[in-house]
Amino acid sequence: MNRIAVCGLSNRSMGMFIEPCVKKYSLENKVVGLLDMDEKRVAITKRRIPELTDVASYNPDQFHQMIDETEANTIIVTGRDDTHIFYILEGLKRDLTVITEKPMVTTASDAAEVVEAEKNSNGKVIVAFNYRYNAFHRKIKEIILEGKIGRVTSIDLNWYIDTYHGASYFKRWNRMREFSGGLSIHKSTHHFDLINWWVDQNPEQVFAFGALNYYGPESEHNPSKQNGRHCVICSEQLDCDYYSRWFSRTSGTTTAKDDHLQENSFEGAYNDYTNYRPDQCIFDEEIKIEDTYTATVKYDKGALLSYSINFSLPYEGYRLAINGTKGRIETTEFHEPSRVTFPIPEQTIDYFPLFGGKETIHVVQTEGTHGGGDPLIQEDIFLGENPKRDFDILAGAEAGVWSIATGEAVWKSAKENRPYNIKELVPQMYE
Repeated sequence: MNRIAVCGLSNRSMGMFIEPCVKKYSLENKVVGLLDMDEKRVAITKRRIPELTDVASYNPDQFHQMIDETEANTIIVTGRDDTHIFYILEGLKRDLTVITEKPMVTTASDAAEVVEAEKNSNGKVIVAFNYRYNAFHRKIKEIILEGKIGRVTSIDLNWYIDTYHGASYFKRWNRMREFSGGLSIHKSTHHFDLINWWVDQNPEQVFAFGALNYYGPESEHNPSKQNGRHCVICSEQLDCDYYSRWFSRTSGTTTAKDDHLQENSFEGAYNDYTNYRPDQCIFDEEIKIEDTYTATVKYDKGALLSYSINFSLPYEGYRLAINGTKGRIETTEFHEPSRVTFPIPEQTIDYFPLFGGKETIHVVQTEGTHGGGDPLIQEDIFLGENPKRDFDILAGAEAGVWSIATGEAVWKSAKENRPYNIKELVPQMYE
């Protein structure tokens, strides 16, 4: 029996981890402790998930007391990104299984410290890179393993985040680099991990450009330069393109849906926290992180990545091409089709052998959020990895390091206008 203590009661922890654990996997798992700095979050968690009514709750400084009293052998780390490092390291000291939401931590040096701590522990780290489990992403892995494109030589990945989802990062704590590591870590680690996993190579060098184009006080969409506005009560709602695009003037609610966000994550949830609101103004002066990146990454076995991400576009999704010595694969995804204003094609994977005809692959999809990835990773987390799978997919601490180091190299390269060797950031990984 996994006796689980949850560190950080975010909406993500409730929907992705706690609820399936108590409602679907309760024979093998039991939530025995809840930890959060905000008592209101504990109350909301217990109200939303009544099975937890009698579960003991703790403050952050009571972590070791919680482990002692509950006899937990597993922790799930789902608080604000910058808090992960403490619980991961302390959990490993106690030889616990540590399941952490991505990003594992917010800096490359902390990530390397986690790897070192895991070596000296009887515990282990699992990083919840759920996007590996998406049906199309698993199929791409299979195609590469089958050798259909030969040795991977280059990858083109352009990621698009729409004005609804993109703005969300700038309404919340994610907009502060000290809390999230910036979006090249908080968000792009998903993408860098996918590349690392697909091609089975580690990043060596990064050169990147970045900019803040859409958010912050200098945005051309800012109705006026002032700090401290909140979407729910803002007098300039009608003058804000981002608000008026998605939210009703009379009710303040939206019909937009998102895998990443509950419908009440912003305007409907401003009373769900103590001394914090998730509807902060996207044009505040304190916003300094980038919302646009382009990057080139060189890998240790010769592959080259051309990557871009933009956090304010008319639609959400990505375009991917992977080239190899024997062929090429391509796919395009339009995510959250309910938010797209034009007809979109079915997602397929196109395979082009270097010498031969094109093959279009229609992928068998599974139900669930993130392209069916969430239910599958939940099975691996709560039941153990699927022994019938032909390849490794559940990520560990080293995967966390390479993805975070790439993300940190991206924003630092953009700031300093120079190439960054990954070894500069995690020399311990080369010893």
